[in-house]
Amino acid sequence: MNNIITYKDFIGSVNFSAEDNVFVGKVEDVNDLITFEGKSVDELTNAFHYVVDEHIKDCERENIPVKKSYKGSFNVRLTPELHRKIALTARSQGQSLNKFINKTLSKAVAI
Repeated sequence: MNNIITYKDFIGSVNFSAEDNVFVGKVEDVNDLITFEGKSVDELTNAFHYVVDEHIKDCERENIPVKKSYKGSFNVRLTPELHRKIALTARSQGQSLNKFINKTLSKAVAI
């Protein structure tokens, strides 16, 4: 089970607030904080669709990116032993560490 909802290539993370007796969600992969809520799955889904549609309209009107932009680089913390094993595996396959990691991660997310 996951707490994810999707619509138009957007992902919403969903939790339940027992205190408020409501499902609450957040639109991921955008530059703004966009939340939605509903007391039922149908309400939650409709609210998610509404905020995504409004976000797209707002971005188009203001001529700003609809999705969060990424630089293409990030830091990963590994144990020294795992770092060593990855580096040796890459080297044994005649690849740079960067190329090996790119190839491995691309397979993991099925690109």
